Amino acid sequence: MALCWLIDPQNQQVEIYKQNQDGETITSPQTLLEGAILPEFILDFAEIWN
Repeated sequence: MALCWLIDPQNQQVEIYKQNQDGETITSPQTLLEGAILPEFILDFAEIWN
């Protein structure tokens, strides 16, 4: 399965695209994880948003 995260630090938004699914936009997430594709990976946005 393909996965794409487009991170916009200026607007604090993340666009998430997964293979064969519609895109999703999340505003100001604190963390982001995708266990099915990246097990045990957690992206912490604390430094990105500051």
